[in-house]
Amino acid sequence: MDVESSRQQGPKGDSNSIAAASEVFVDWRGRPCEPQKHGGMKAAVFVLGIQAFEIMAIAAVGNNLITYVFNEMHFPLSKSANIVTNFIGTVFLLSLLGGFLSDSYLGSFWTMLIFGFVELSGFILLAVQAHLPQLRPPACNMMAAASSSAGQCEEVGGVKAGIFFAALYLVALGSGCLKPNIIAHGADQFRRRGGDDGKRLSSYFNAAYFSFCVGEMVALTLLVWVQTRSGMDVGFGVSAGAMGIGLVSLVAGVFFYRNKPPQGSICTPIAKVLVAAATQRKQVCPASTSTVQPFTGVCAREILLNTPSIRRINKFRFLDKACVKPQDGGSSKESAWGLCTAAEVEQVKVLLCVVPIFACTIVFNTILAQLQTFSVQQGSAMDTRLAGSFHVPPASLQAIPYIMLIALVPAYEAVFVPAVRRLTGVSTGITPLQRIGVGLFTVTFSMVAAALVEARRRHTSVSADGRVLSIFWIAPHFLVFGLSEMFTAVGLIEFFYKQSLSGMQAFLTSMTYCSYSFGFYLSSVLVSLVNTVTSRNGGDGWLSNNDLDKDRLDLFYWLLAGLSILNFFNFLFWSRWYTNSVETVQVAGVGSYGGEEQD
Repeated sequence: MDVESSRQQGPKGDSNSIAAASEVFVDWRGRPCEPQKHGGMKAAVFVLGIQAFEIMAIAAVGNNLITYVFNEMHFPLSKSANIVTNFIGTVFLLSLLGGFLSDSYLGSFWTMLIFGFVELSGFILLAVQAHLPQLRPPACNMMAAASSSAGQCEEVGGVKAGIFFAALYLVALGSGCLKPNIIAHGADQFRRRGGDDGKRLSSYFNAAYFSFCVGEMVALTLLVWVQTRSGMDVGFGVSAGAMGIGLVSLVAGVFFYRNKPPQGSICTPIAKVLVAAATQRKQVCPASTSTVQPFTGVCAREILLNTPSIRRINKFRFLDKACVKPQDGGSSKESAWGLCTAAEVEQVKVLLCVVPIFACTIVFNTILAQLQTFSVQQGSAMDTRLAGSFHVPPASLQAIPYIMLIALVPAYEAVFVPAVRRLTGVSTGITPLQRIGVGLFTVTFSMVAAALVEARRRHTSVSADGRVLSIFWIAPHFLVFGLSEMFTAVGLIEFFYKQSLSGMQAFLTSMTYCSYSFGFYLSSVLVSLVNTVTSRNGGDGWLSNNDLDKDRLDLFYWLLAGLSILNFFNFLFWSRWYTNSVETVQVAGVGSYGGEEQD
C-alpha cells in the first residue's frame, strides 16, 4: 500500500507529543496503490502527453489570435491586443478555480478530464465560426483601410461577437482549469522526500517544461503555417484534433496513476485560522509548547509530508494565537473554530509568505504578453521572406526560443545541474528562488533588444528609400526571453509545488499560472494608460494607431525594460525576506531521506 507519512516525537512523558499524519494515494478504483505498479515516470509520461498536446492546441490559437481578431473580426490594433491579453489572462486566472476544484472536490484526474472536454468544445465552436462567412463580418483589409481615407472596416458585433467570445472563453475555462492539475498530477506520481526523490521530482519539472516547449514549437511552426496557408478554420480544427489526442493520452494512463483523493474545501482551514486568531487576539503566545495545540490527529493535508523535517514560518506571529489553548481555567468544550492545530496555522503562513514572490513575477509575464501581441504585429510590418517565395508567418517567430530550448533544457539537466551541484551542494544545482532570480534579471535584455530593433525598423520604414528590415531582426529578443523563461517558469512551478502543503498542491501550483494572468492584465492596463498619458496634449498616443510606423512601440519597450530591472531588485529583497522567514525543525524518530535544500 502506498502510504507516505511523517512523524514527530516530542519530549518524554508528553502524551500529546507524538504526531503522525499520512497521505494515501489510490488507484483508479479507489484502492490504495502500490509503489511497484503505480506512479513514477511510467505514469507521468501520459501526463506529459496531454501537456504537450494541450499546449500545442491553445498556443496555435493564442499566439496567432491577434492576427485573426484584427484581420477577420476587424477590431482596432490596440483593442485587438487587449482582447488577446485579456483572453490569455483569463486562462491563467481560471487556474485558481481548477486548483480549488481539484484539491477540494474532484481530484486532479477528473478535473482534467471534465475541463478537457470543455476546452475541446471551444475549439470546435471557433472552427465553425471561422468556416462560415455568415458568422463573421464582411471581408475587409484593415491595413488598407487604415492608410486610406475610405470608410473603416465593419467591426464584428451582436450575435457574431457573442459566438466568438463564447467560444474563446470556453477555451479559456477549459485550459485554465487544466493547467495547474497537469503539473500537480504529474508531480504527484513522485514522492516528495529529499535526496534522490527530490532529484527525480526536479527532473520531472524539467521534463514537463521540455514537453511544453515541444508543444509550443509544433504549434508555432506547423499549426501556424496551416492557419496561414489553409485558413483559420482549418487551424482551429487542427487545434481541436490535438486537444482530442491529449485527452486520449490522459485516459490511457488511468491504470498507472497515483491519485490523491480530494480532502474537502481548502478554504475552511484557512478561514478557521483567521477566525481563531481574531477571537483569541488578546492571548499571549507562550514560550512553552504545552498550551499549543499540537500536530496530533491532524489530517494529511495539514503538514508537509514525506520529509524528516517540518518547516516553520517565523513571520505573521499573530496567527500563532489561533493554536493557543485558553488559560482561563474553563472546562467547556473547545469550539472547532476557536482552536486550530499548529499545522493549520503554518498552512496559512505559507500562503501569505509566497504572495510577494508571486507578485515579483507579474512584470515578467507582462513582457511575455508583448511577444504574443505587438511583436507579432511588428513582424507583420517587416520582410517575412525566407527564401524565394516562402514567407515566415510572423506568429512563428515565437517558435525560435522553443527550438533553442528543446536542445537547452536537456543540456541544463545533463550538464549544468551536475556541474553546479558540485559547487553548491544543492541536488538541483541551484534553488528554485535562485532560478527565478536569474530569469527575472535576464528578461530585461529581451526588452532592450526589442526596443533597439523597433527603433531601427521604424527609422528605415519611414526613410526616403522605404527599406523594410528582415523579420529575423526581432529574433534576438525572442531568444533572450526564451532563455529567461527556462529559468523563471520552471523555478516558479517547482517553488510553489515544494512549498505546498498536502492537499493544496494543485491550488498553490495554480498561483504560478495566476501570475501569468496578472501579467497579461497589467499589459492591457499599461497599453491603455500609456495611450492616455501620451495623448494628453492632443497628439497621438504611443500605441493609438493601427500603423506601427506612426506609433512609438520602441518607447513602450524601453518603459518595460525599466520596469523589469526595478522588479528584479524588488525580487532580491523579497526572496531574502522569504528565506529568512523559513525555519526547518528536525523531526525526531523519522528516517533520513537525504534532507531537502532551502528554497
